Amino acid sequence: MSQKPENFAAALLAGMPDGVVYSDAEGKIRFWNQGAVRIFGFTEAEALGLSLDIIIPENLRARHWQGYAETMRSGQTRYGDGQLLSVPALRKDGARISVEFTIVPFTDAAGKMIGIAAIMRDATARFEEMRALRRQIAERDPPRQA
Repeated sequence: MSQKPENFAAALLAGMPDGVVYSDAEGKIRFWNQGAVRIFGFTEAEALGLSLDIIIPENLRARHWQGYAETMRSGQTRYGDGQLLSVPALRKDGARISVEFTIVPFTDAAGKMIGIAAIMRDATARFEEMRALRRQIAERDPPRQA
């Protein structure tokens, strides 16, 4: 590789089509790449410094923040081992989308949680396809009465 690793990492993060979002311990957005711009519609300048609430549907915020606070407090998350998560999210225009993501916890030298990065992909089209297929199957094969 002819470029320095830090230059490679910066170019990769900036240019990858997946959204990469890093939020600090308080849930404020501190990194927002072009993939996140494409998925959510907020520019980097609009997103930086704001709460993750800009992409979390209102009905899911309480549960999200409860889990987020517990992760920051305890340093433990059930999702840090590369598990793929699927959740509803919000775009800037208010549209609800489906995203799949993995997380990377960040800690300081003492092991205290300082933030979380999420690598996200818009899975709305696939989610809608699966929903339509399930509906078609249900219409063809209604549940049998015993």
